[in-house]
Amino acid sequence: MGKIYDVAVIGGGPAGMTAAIYALRNGKSVTVIEKSVFGGQIVNSPKVENIPGFETISGDEFGDLMLNQVMKQGGEVMFDEALKAEEKDGLITITFDMSEPLQSKTLILATGTKHRSLGLENEEKLIGKSIHFCAVCDGNFYKDRKVVMIGGGNSAFVEANLLSDIVSELVILQDLDRFTADQKLQEQLFAKNNVKAHTETKILEYVMNEGKLSGVRYLEKGEEKVENCDGVFLAVGLIPDNGRFENLTSLDERGYFNSDEYGLTQLENVFVAGDCRQKKLRQVSTACADGANAAIEACNYLDRE
Repeated sequence: MGKIYDVAVIGGGPAGMTAAIYALRNGKSVTVIEKSVFGGQIVNSPKVENIPGFETISGDEFGDLMLNQVMKQGGEVMFDEALKAEEKDGLITITFDMSEPLQSKTLILATGTKHRSLGLENEEKLIGKSIHFCAVCDGNFYKDRKVVMIGGGNSAFVEANLLSDIVSELVILQDLDRFTADQKLQEQLFAKNNVKAHTETKILEYVMNEGKLSGVRYLEKGEEKVENCDGVFLAVGLIPDNGRFENLTSLDERGYFNSDEYGLTQLENVFVAGDCRQKKLRQVSTACADGANAAIEACNYLDRE
């Protein structure tokens, strides 16, 4: 089957790339496997201002910098989808959609998550331009402008509280008949005079004007309405993509890897890192921390062996 790597990393976002950098600096052979684009979800942000060391940088640029750093340190990269991984006698065998299987002594799963979207027309092409998922990352683009937040749980209200201090007007649209966010979060948000909220809404379409987003059309208790806005933030859930690897480590009830910041699993040579694991805060900085921890644990395992 050819070369046996010291460390294989599935996922080329900040967690996976940081793990690769740390393992390479510890003298290990490393391959990083990514099915779409190196950088992860952050590549959808045209301007990022919360990464230490960069006053401002695009997500694409940040992804390219991580990729170049890994490759300059001798890491190998692979563009393919890992379909499954199996452990036997201390070796991990990974099979792919298009490529031949490979083997590694350790595996770091940094598969991330994807934001749930609404699946409406024009949505995909607007993501990263006028449809966003992260107020910390993209809220400042809408200083003194009007935005719509779609969602009504804790994540939506945390994002909305951040946005309300930036934008001129914030309108929240929730599909249920009530908001499910913690009462304290609701009280904090609704105390602000630039916030409006609607329940029992169904989003029908993004209103376009000359190729740009100009509003959201929705039903509210059966009545069709349009909310004009400059941007939309979605907080309708995250989707982990971990089911392919549940033979290696346990998942919680939401499908996230059941592990702490050290990334340890039931198998001594399998580790997890980043947004794919149980955690409260999913940001670039916390993903990088996870990647460093998982890589050090993997290197410690290899050194013991």
